[in-house]
Amino acid sequence: MTTPVLSAKKNLFRTCDSTSFCKRNRQYADESSCVSPESWNPPYSLDAATVQYDAGALTGSIFKNVFDGTGSSIKVELPFQLVFLESGSARFIVDEKQRAEGALPGFPKHLTQRRYDEASKWAVIGDLTPDTKASYVSTTADLQNGIFKVKYGPNHSFEAVLHASNMKIEFYRQNELHVVLNDRGLFNMDTWSPKADDSKLSKETQEEDDPFGGPVLNKPSSSPWEDSFGGFTDTRPKGPEAIAMDISFPGYPVVFGIPEHADKFALRETRGGEGNHDEPYRLFNVDIFEYEVDSPMAMYGAIPFMQAHKKGSSVGVFWSNGADTWIDIVKTTPAESSFGIKRSIQTHWMSESGILDVYVMLGPDSPSLYRQYGALTGYTALPPIYSLGYHQCRWNYQSEEDVLEVDANFDKYDIPYDVIWLDIEYTDGKKYFTWWKSMFSSPEKMMQALAKRKRKLVAIIDPHIKKENGYKVYENLSKNDLTIKNKDGKEYNGWCWPGESTWIDTFNPKAIEFWKDQFKLGKFCGSEPNLLIWNDMNEPSVFNGPEVSAPRDNIHFGNWEQRDVHNIYGMTYHNATVQALAARQPRQRPFVLTRAYFAGSQRIGAVWTGDNAAKWEYLQIALPMILSHGIAGYGFVGADVGGFFGNPSQELITRWYQAGAFYPFFRGHAHIESKRREPWLIGEPYTGMIVESIRLRYQLLPAIYTAMHRSSFDGIPVVRPMFLIAPDNEDAFEIDDQFFFGETGLLVKPIVTEGAVETQIYLPDDEIYYDYLDGTVYSGVGYKHVDAPLDTIPMFARGGHIFPRRDRRRRSSSLMSHDPFTLVVHLDKQGNAAGVLYLDDGESTAYTRGDYIHRYFVFSGQDGILRSRSMQSSSANSKNFERSIETVRVERILVTGFDTAKLRAQSAVEAFQDKKSWSTEIDIKPAIVDENGEVVRASVVTVRNPGVLISGDWSIQF
Repeated sequence: MTTPVLSAKKNLFRTCDSTSFCKRNRQYADESSCVSPESWNPPYSLDAATVQYDAGALTGSIFKNVFDGTGSSIKVELPFQLVFLESGSARFIVDEKQRAEGALPGFPKHLTQRRYDEASKWAVIGDLTPDTKASYVSTTADLQNGIFKVKYGPNHSFEAVLHASNMKIEFYRQNELHVVLNDRGLFNMDTWSPKADDSKLSKETQEEDDPFGGPVLNKPSSSPWEDSFGGFTDTRPKGPEAIAMDISFPGYPVVFGIPEHADKFALRETRGGEGNHDEPYRLFNVDIFEYEVDSPMAMYGAIPFMQAHKKGSSVGVFWSNGADTWIDIVKTTPAESSFGIKRSIQTHWMSESGILDVYVMLGPDSPSLYRQYGALTGYTALPPIYSLGYHQCRWNYQSEEDVLEVDANFDKYDIPYDVIWLDIEYTDGKKYFTWWKSMFSSPEKMMQALAKRKRKLVAIIDPHIKKENGYKVYENLSKNDLTIKNKDGKEYNGWCWPGESTWIDTFNPKAIEFWKDQFKLGKFCGSEPNLLIWNDMNEPSVFNGPEVSAPRDNIHFGNWEQRDVHNIYGMTYHNATVQALAARQPRQRPFVLTRAYFAGSQRIGAVWTGDNAAKWEYLQIALPMILSHGIAGYGFVGADVGGFFGNPSQELITRWYQAGAFYPFFRGHAHIESKRREPWLIGEPYTGMIVESIRLRYQLLPAIYTAMHRSSFDGIPVVRPMFLIAPDNEDAFEIDDQFFFGETGLLVKPIVTEGAVETQIYLPDDEIYYDYLDGTVYSGVGYKHVDAPLDTIPMFARGGHIFPRRDRRRRSSSLMSHDPFTLVVHLDKQGNAAGVLYLDDGESTAYTRGDYIHRYFVFSGQDGILRSRSMQSSSANSKNFERSIETVRVERILVTGFDTAKLRAQSAVEAFQDKKSWSTEIDIKPAIVDENGEVVRASVVTVRNPGVLISGDWSIQF
């Protein structure tokens, strides 16, 4: 949440023009565009004589001509590495030799001299071992021309070509060019020089040159050594350290990713023009109140991953940098493109500090790309199943009685839910790990009452710690020197919810151990095993700080400045909290929601899109934001249902629940000044529609859990963009108001426009589609008109899929654990279908030891047999889990699209399991055909109580 006195007014936050390094590098790009590529002469050169290849890596040196302030210039060495990884990715690193060697005159002693080089330490968990099987294939002629070639990747199908003459690196896949680093020669790196006496510089130098290279900085508000914005002055004791480089995607029409922005899924151009942005996309974690939609402005999180997609190909880049980062995007026409092909995307990446550390992934398709990115930064952690149920939250439930009354009303109105949440008002004076005793006198009894109904409680705990004598958490944090420091090395104090506060420095390993200690069941008084945690305000949010955040010259563990690690801090805090819950209950999967995040946060826990508003435009933008997170590795994401600020109309909140039922993270939330809006308070007929949406969510939980399991090992998101199913349909690339849902084959088009009672659903391929509710048949690529009255969620089922449901109504997900399954089968044009089910105990870590089942279902149109087979090798642990669910059966099978003429007059089908066979009854709902004999509404064959067990191999003969 955010203090309501703040707003998203643009004057609270920087623009590129008011950010010196962004402005300089944009001007640098403008200078390059004013001359021909042959005439562009940047102050950099790559010395071909320094280039060497050894054991999977090209190394060498770039040199920069730097004006030293006395009228002469010197050459600064920038060593580089181009490393080819065993995972198939390539990594390009450029550092600054002077800073790395650490013998700099006049450098502040309280800071680390080298550039920040630890972003990958936090983001990347994959193997960075060079691929020694990569082949150096430069010919003698290549070497004479300063060209260095390496083949790498699967079957050596990838090739990198380094051109010393223009410092360009081209990446080919099967001889086709896909990615180019430094295509336009915009590589730029500020280099170290002792602080000069401005009075000794000539007027010409002051106005036209920057001793760090690049265009002039505006003075005095933006000098190399300090910067002012919004009444705050940011000192730069290390001088400018910005880095920048352009990355081109030749032949690609569209790019996605770089969350978080409240913008379209397909990223727009940022250099103006109708429908485009004038500002670059910004990655800088900030607390932004009621954020603007259709904007490239910074938000709560930062994942510098970008995917480029075209017909037949997907590639991506990961810019591993945790500093303030801006990204320009330009689309070229064939006439403008230097590649002589259809069109291209040119991007320009600019970061305030750190080394240049960029990873290139060549796909070739989206699933391969997501596996490559996941191999680097990790996959979405498999969450406990209760966290995929419905969450009820507001700022704030005021007392134990309030919490338990809300809990009881869910049962009274027969609405399932799993988790109820407490915002900051539960604490004693905003002091975390305490309870407001007049309202929460016996919190453990409250949690025990929830636990009896298999429900959880989430409490918010933020990184700001109230500065108050007698508050042991603060006193011990301060005494042990575990806080973030100001520029002078003293404890940093700022203003947040408790008033004057300090911030825990979770880059410090000792601070993590301290944090883990606070959560122990015996120490966190009033906590119970079913208490879970919500991390908010961890950008960090500082009400009286620049851009509502911490000063950039604050100092973290390791003597790194805030500017170096700003976008990473929220992840380190989230990580510390997850470690704390894991230490408290080692055998249970932790659940911790975060607002701020970085690349790699997906392996820790869930995220939501922050403080939205109860307006239609926020419902509309939620899906593009969720899609952007998903393709950037963060699949466990949601948006506050109903809108955090304001009071939604009955229609809006109804439509939002319908959309939210498909968000991976499904939570209703509201501001303290909003009216109470628990589902039963909305009023009929709206309450009934909302309840049906929540029930649909629980019905689909087995399929959602199965999809989350897939995300946990190959990165395919639950909410899937159109191009994942139809990668060659260019008309579908930018569609972001509908999606495919998990492994179900369901194509969902939530209604997000006020008053709409009909819509158009786009079919991206020529497969058969069925209306999920009534079986109406659709086919043919293009838009199909459907009615969408307020009680309806438009959904089509794509032929060829089988997915599991649980149709019994329960109060929570845990109570469903031994319920029978319904298998839903939608046949494709050939009469075939397939699907999977993943199942474990839903909460513990036992699945990591093999305690689960993973089933594969396939329906063959050729022989009319539905089969269930195991996808795992048999082990003692899997047998243990199978025994724990040995009575769980399939209670119903629904087959849509079957040629019922093949069943003739049958009233039963044959089932086979464990060398036994028996007949099981069926109901046949025949197809409806039009006067031309075309199927208008598909047949449905229902197998009632087939008698097969979910955990075993079985077959059913139709």
